[in-house]
Parts: sequence; structure tokens; C-alpha cells
Amino acid sequence: MTTSTDSNLPTVSSNAGAKPTISKPSGPAPTTLITKDIIEGTGNPAIATSTMTVHYTLMTWSKGEVVESSWDSGSPATFPLANVIKGWQQGIPGMKVGGRRLLVIPPDLGYGAQGAGGAIGPNETLVFVVDVIGIA
Repeated sequence: MTTSTDSNLPTVSSNAGAKPTISKPSGPAPTTLITKDIIEGTGNPAIATSTMTVHYTLMTWSKGEVVESSWDSGSPATFPLANVIKGWQQGIPGMKVGGRRLLVIPPDLGYGAQGAGGAIGPNETLVFVVDVIGIA
């Protein structure tokens, strides 16, 4: 896991409790997982076996467009961390309730060569902004 202040990374707003704004990434996509805390949360950190309740926004690196956001549906997502893509399994632990983290996930830790649905093409680098609402 890499923490980066790379100028190619998108900038993310720090407006706690509201849908984040995310700038379009530039340049070549990173080839390793990058995590960057935007807001530090409080309380006990998430671990590999946690069940998470989060709001998230997903942008594709190649297009710089948001393709999915739980903020838009108004309902946060709840899931066992063990059941999601490897980029989340590696990039979420350590987050705390109230925290917001930028995750830049290379294809091998995301959806790989098969992509996901129509919005995420093969070998796409994923840009997630994750806000933690609850950890169980």
C-alpha cells in the first residue's frame, strides 16, 4: 500500500457529511494501490473482518467521470470487508467512523481484464472516495 501526494491524483473535497467533489485525474494511472486520508475519523479502526457501512463515489481514471455514487441513491452500502474487491480489502483497514479516504485502485486489485458492467471497462483504474458511517 502506498500513500502518495502525487500531483496527478484527483483532489477531493473535505466536506464531511456531504457528497464529495472529485477532480479529474491526470497523467498515467498509478500501478499500485494508493490511499490518501482526506478526513481522519474517530474510534476503533476497521480491520479485515469488519462489516462496513459507507458512502462511496466511484470515478474511472481513464474518463475522469463519476460512474456510481451511493450519495445519489441516498442509501449507504453495508458489506463485509472480506466480500469486496482486493483494493478495498487492502485500502479500507485502518479507517475510522467519520473518515474519508481516497483509494486509487489498479486493475489487478479492482475488476481486472473483465471490467464490471458497461461503465467500467477492462483493465480500468478505479478512483473511490469512501466515507465511513459505521464499523461492526
